[in-house]
Amino acid sequence: MVAMDHGQVERFIRDGFVKMAGAFPRDTAQACADLLWQQTGMDRDDPATWRQPVYWVGDMAQPPFTEAANSPALRAAFDRLTGNGRWTPRGSLGAFPLRFPHPVEPDNAGWHIDGSYLPEGADPRWHYVNVRSKGRALLMLFLFSEVGERDAPTRIRVGSHLDVPPVLRRYGETGVSMPAIAEEVARASAHRPIAHATGAPGDVYLCHPFLVHAAQPHHGSRPRFMAQPPLCPSGDHELERADGAYSPVELAIRAGLSAGATAASPPEAASR
Repeated sequence: MVAMDHGQVERFIRDGFVKMAGAFPRDTAQACADLLWQQTGMDRDDPATWRQPVYWVGDMAQPPFTEAANSPALRAAFDRLTGNGRWTPRGSLGAFPLRFPHPVEPDNAGWHIDGSYLPEGADPRWHYVNVRSKGRALLMLFLFSEVGERDAPTRIRVGSHLDVPPVLRRYGETGVSMPAIAEEVARASAHRPIAHATGAPGDVYLCHPFLVHAAQPHHGSRPRFMAQPPLCPSGDHELERADGAYSPVELAIRAGLSAGATAASPPEAASR
């Protein structure tokens, strides 16, 4: 197991994500892919059976998925990015949006961040997010197939997680639903460069929960099998710690708030 180094942690704080190549074994990824194909009822060798651009598979909790979610390399990385013991182990990898080459383009390709909780009385269709990222420690992208530039890789706005805290700050502890904030988040991060979550089976992208990302149409020839579950925190993120023991996730939120406050200040105030 190769431990996450200081440079990777710094890139996570700066860019909002880090790619862990070979985060879980390739044979585990293959076992997961085999189970996913069984769920689809499609023939992996017959593209004529790939009938829709996106096929959703429900929560997958069979042993290969649990093993992928809890590899030693990932558990060590979770500690490094969220703080020792500040996360909850996953028993599954959630639902899968399997993407297939198809002439019809999907309608879910807008820039957004993911919600993670429901306040009392909220519309159950739309999860909320607040400035402390309640209910979500990381966004994760688990690759179970080869994903090249044409295989509908997730688009990432590099550094966009720093643009989101100033937007969320005014919604307070209650937060705001993801659809209500999507356009504002997209505008705030529009200047950021774009990266693509490409890689091999067994690779995992560990992303800040505020990273702005989007799906895209599939223009390749091979299906893209990827999971995008959250890593849930064991407690609330704290943005004011008396001991200063901030996790990289918290440090990035603080950096975004600080940059936002500076940008909002008059020039004479910002220079003091």
